[in-house]
Amino acid sequence: MTRTPRVSSLITSMAVVAAVFVLRRWQLRWGATDAEMTEPLPGDELVPDPDLAATRAITIDARVDDVWPWIVQLGQGRGGFYSYDRLENLAGCDIHSALQVNPDWQRLDVGDAVRLAPELAVNVAVVKPPNALVLQGAVWPGAAAPYDFSWTFDLSPVSATTTRLVVRERYAYTRWWARFVVEPVTVVSFVMSHRMLRGIRDRAEQSDQR
Repeated sequence: MTRTPRVSSLITSMAVVAAVFVLRRWQLRWGATDAEMTEPLPGDELVPDPDLAATRAITIDARVDDVWPWIVQLGQGRGGFYSYDRLENLAGCDIHSALQVNPDWQRLDVGDAVRLAPELAVNVAVVKPPNALVLQGAVWPGAAAPYDFSWTFDLSPVSATTTRLVVRERYAYTRWWARFVVEPVTVVSFVMSHRMLRGIRDRAEQSDQR
């Protein structure tokens, strides 16, 4: 049967929409189990009714106490984000991801700023060594952000020598147009977070073997 151009166009459009939906769902839950997607984490209460949430996870062959030092030193001017430094620095972030644990970066207190770039920062909302770090504060240059944001790093032991790291982002829109900003941001976030999770894993596993 010969398809008309209109039918072919409709089928193509439906296929594209389906692919975008599948890829979106995949990147918003990369590495996370069904249980991890729904279980409450520290910091969830800061954005209790999110319009969009991403939960990503990775298993690390190292103890919780050996993973935590890499988490607590996150930040620009500190340990970096263990991701694609060159891409971040193209945007002027001045990120230099550490290859070692630095004793000078091993403490954070509630209210401390964790910088994403020299002029952009989020604040520590929850810190429970060695299990949880929660950052809060939407990044938006020059004006009030159109969304509320929380960023949780949760560490739990799988065994005496294995750790599960779950990272969750939660966004609540405060302007009707915020979704058109946040949706593209989550794609960039996935690319960077995917690398960050692997970067933390690799560093913690290597340090655990020393």
